[in-house]
Amino acid sequence: MRTLKTEYPLHLMLVPGLIVTLIYAYGPMAGLVMAFQQFEPLSGFFHSKFIGLDNFRYVFELPDFKQVLWNTILISVFKMMLFLLVPLILALLLNEVTKRWFSRIIQSAIFLPFFLSWTVLGGVIIELFALNGPINGLIAALQIKPIMFMLDNQWFRGIIVASDVWKGMGYNMIVMLAAITGINATLYEAAEVDGAGRWKQMLHITLPGMAPILILLGVLSLGGILNAGFEQILILYNPTVYTGADVIDTFVYRLGMFSQQFGPAAAVGLFKSVISLVLVSLTYYAAYKYNNYRIF
Repeated sequence: MRTLKTEYPLHLMLVPGLIVTLIYAYGPMAGLVMAFQQFEPLSGFFHSKFIGLDNFRYVFELPDFKQVLWNTILISVFKMMLFLLVPLILALLLNEVTKRWFSRIIQSAIFLPFFLSWTVLGGVIIELFALNGPINGLIAALQIKPIMFMLDNQWFRGIIVASDVWKGMGYNMIVMLAAITGINATLYEAAEVDGAGRWKQMLHITLPGMAPILILLGVLSLGGILNAGFEQILILYNPTVYTGADVIDTFVYRLGMFSQQFGPAAAVGLFKSVISLVLVSLTYYAAYKYNNYRIF
């Protein structure tokens, strides 16, 4: 009680954030009731007919749903793996750079795309991979037939994954570099005295020292395995590549906004949220059991 009295100004500072969270994060969750209703906008939540699990049955029986679910998992898994692997490699390489000014320039260049919105980057990517864009210009110079990257399902998936990793890898790289700087320097000195080279030091000191942050990033990314990147895909894709690029979020968007099927759209959103919650819980339990790592 004494601590609460002395620190109450700090607790009061949390109030605005809590209010915003309640309004914008928890308030809209009341709309999940639409997943169990034959929702009519004019009738509202209280007068729309309850139909139980019919919306879920309807969605799961749609011919496109299995392909959408597969696209989401495939794109998300590749993004998740590369979001850990690419920043990890970059962080390890930059950690070996002795010229600090050069390291800062590289960090800034890699981190810069993180601050740009997909509205900007989407236009850049579309221009780069257009039929008459610079990428196809290089291909034509090699006497190879131009490729319609943005209209080909297989190429489009690769562009989605690569561009998302390129945009976000700077953030994870900085987080991993921070984890490296937190490792006790005396461990490296002791290893060097014992004759361990840079490779052995990385394998037996750096990587084990980074294990907690790698586990944390893995837990967070696994929880979003069904988030394949709504804004990015919505900006970049077109009906030609729906088969290979349509994911749960864009599917819900088209189902709710274009087809006005609010109940089925809410059902898909609830399905996605439940799966994400289960995955986060299982991953967190595994991290605690096998690595004794806890976030809280």
